[in-house]
Amino acid sequence: MITLYGIPNCDTVKKARLWLTANDLDFQFHDFKKQGVDAALLQRWIADIGLDKLINRAGTTWRALSDAEKAQAASAESAIALLQVKPSIIKRPVLDHAGKLSVGFKAEIWQEAFGK
Repeated sequence: MITLYGIPNCDTVKKARLWLTANDLDFQFHDFKKQGVDAALLQRWIADIGLDKLINRAGTTWRALSDAEKAQAASAESAIALLQVKPSIIKRPVLDHAGKLSVGFKAEIWQEAFGK
């Protein structure tokens, strides 16, 4: 089972969705802006890939945060609450393929991972 997490209007998410479709891979798309992100799921992501990899500190949403909000991202516990309120600061897309996580999209890496 493949689940792709992201926001539909994100260019990188669009590329990832097109790549999965073009390579005949069935996937489920989870729009975490509309559907939210469960705290338990965020805990798993942070444990598996790390907070630094999960948070997009280069995006406009991050730059618009107050210093107090940015400080929340320093620890996993407070970051989870922040990520649930501001899911746009999650680096996109997050791909869950049979329990293995990947953040971001690079066709050459996905080609290796999926044997395509």
